[in-house]
Amino acid sequence: MRISGRMALAPALAGLLLLVLTPATQAATLTTSRLDDAVLDELNFARARPAEYARELRRELRDSDDPAAVEDAIDFLERQSPLPPLKGDRRIAAAAYQHTAAQGARGDVGHGATGGLGQRLRGQGVWAGLSAENISYGYDDPREVVRQLIVDSGVPSRGHRRNIFATGYQLAGVSCGPHRAYGYMCVIDFAGALAAR
Repeated sequence: MRISGRMALAPALAGLLLLVLTPATQAATLTTSRLDDAVLDELNFARARPAEYARELRRELRDSDDPAAVEDAIDFLERQSPLPPLKGDRRIAAAAYQHTAAQGARGDVGHGATGGLGQRLRGQGVWAGLSAENISYGYDDPREVVRQLIVDSGVPSRGHRRNIFATGYQLAGVSCGPHRAYGYMCVIDFAGALAAR
């Protein structure tokens, strides 16, 4: 069987295309990975230095869409004792990634079905006695992601803030990525009281 000139070039062109696209794909992955790490660093900064975080929020108070929620966050942070950092865990980050990948592609919002977080964690080999999840939509800046969750505007229970400052969680995993409706999203999964398996 004889291969025509065009067909003979196809594998070479495919290889060249792969070489050209690979750096862009790697850059996107590194950027997302760095954002994931930066969000965890920002969470840990807020946990370790809540009074300093309150001062930063106070400087932004005038520009807020919801000054009452920002004041509420400032009051909380000024009373909050410093906490130890959350340790990043790749298994928990993988569970967060599953949610980011599925939800971002569809443009969905929310935490999914009841028990979904527990199932995702167990699927990654994490059996947590305590777990929680925060999701931020619309921000790709670590400071804005964490600020949104600490201020917790529109959430009367301030559940996202409570998760960040809960003493029962020792581990966290972060996954940020594209979202069809909001542009970007970050899922932060928390775990504590891990059972040995």
